Amino acid sequence: MEKNTVVALAGASGYIGQNLMEKLKDRSEIIALSRNGDAKEDSDQVTWRSCDLYSMADAEKGLDGADVAVYLVHSMMPSAKLTQGSFEDMDVILADNFAQAAKKVGVKQIVYLSGIIPEDQSRLSRHLKSRLEVEKILGSYGVPVTTIRAGLIVGPRGSSFPILKKLVKRLPFMVLPQWTKTKTQPIALPDVIGSLHQSIGEESLKGRSIDVGGPDVMTYDKMMEQVAGVMDRKPVMVNVPFLTIDLSKLWVRLVTGAPKEMVYPLIESLIHPMVTRSENEVDGISEGKTPFVEAAEWALKEEKKQPKRKSNLPNLPAMQDDVRSVQRIPLPQGHSADWIGKYYVKWLEKVLNPWVKTTVDETHCCQIGVIFNDIPLLEFTYSADRSTKDRALYYISGGRLTNKEKNVRGRLEFRKIPGKDEAIVAIHDYMPSLPWFLYKYTQAKAHLIVMALFRRHLEKWGTHEPSFQVLE
Repeated sequence: MEKNTVVALAGASGYIGQNLMEKLKDRSEIIALSRNGDAKEDSDQVTWRSCDLYSMADAEKGLDGADVAVYLVHSMMPSAKLTQGSFEDMDVILADNFAQAAKKVGVKQIVYLSGIIPEDQSRLSRHLKSRLEVEKILGSYGVPVTTIRAGLIVGPRGSSFPILKKLVKRLPFMVLPQWTKTKTQPIALPDVIGSLHQSIGEESLKGRSIDVGGPDVMTYDKMMEQVAGVMDRKPVMVNVPFLTIDLSKLWVRLVTGAPKEMVYPLIESLIHPMVTRSENEVDGISEGKTPFVEAAEWALKEEKKQPKRKSNLPNLPAMQDDVRSVQRIPLPQGHSADWIGKYYVKWLEKVLNPWVKTTVDETHCCQIGVIFNDIPLLEFTYSADRSTKDRALYYISGGRLTNKEKNVRGRLEFRKIPGKDEAIVAIHDYMPSLPWFLYKYTQAKAHLIVMALFRRHLEKWGTHEPSFQVLE
């Protein structure tokens, strides 16, 4: 990496981002991206920027001026007061915005921290399938991507190792399901940081996916045994054949107190061997040097130095009464996301009339109301300037069901998933006018029903062609 390379870190306030930033300070200028970046203090080497990667415009502003962009983002934890949808679909939006913005502002390389993908990809867990999908999306717009794939990262914070430590600390008697016999190759946090650091700006690694792991390959039960030894504990460990993954998720969540949004996807991934493969290894990058026991000792000592956190949730700005609702739908072959957006509002007009009065004008703007009142319930204004063939954007611009004072960034978008005949339909930053409890159990539920009907309509596309046309 050349000195004075400008590196943008997405996820800079996370524990991986903070450690990588310290490593980079001597060699590069850093643009630190965080949802609450404006609250951070700049330094000579670091410029903080507030950036909500659910917004394409924010992503473009955040990455402006960067030579290399590092992607340390996932969406397992909710980012709005009401979040409807899976983390996989939300990850699509984040990655797609990041990749398109990187292309637009001239970023020369994206570095992405992912998980080790097993050789058999036919039945991947939701978490690993999402990590692989994100990797493909990041590389879909022409910016070279270097992916560092790691298994369990041993550090004082994060997700997997702290959960493992809590299990060992809190349980005098441990039942070991079949998945604890799965092989894994844990890696110390400093070694992962070193692999990321060496990859930034390295021409020979562009377009490559690289497995990284520590020197020890072990099973999860062996890992628990060694952590217990480091903690000077001797829990009784008993193998049981009947504890399924679903039961394990509940058990781990109950014991550790970690949120289900984090625990469930991680536990589901434990059925897969997380071991580096020779074809994905690069000398000097893949080989973590720190033995597991030494890494665990270091992580536990570092944890004692850090101030106690009040919550397992990441540090996010205070949530207002905002809504994010994200669904994945089929995209009829040969049609674009912009087309499906225009088709959707025409479909609403046909399906909801006459009980709900829906009108669409020649600019594709939409009003949804009721038959006995001329004032619309919702208004959607089509943004021709911000829409493309692969993305249709509608601003939620008014209506009785919108809080006019607070609804500054509310929007509805339709986005094609690169390489797939699928699209994402998403509502972002919507501020409803109904009292929160009433909204949650009426309007929010109605939206999910409408989207389910639309999805079913599209799934029948081959046998039930539409009876109306959409003007482009």
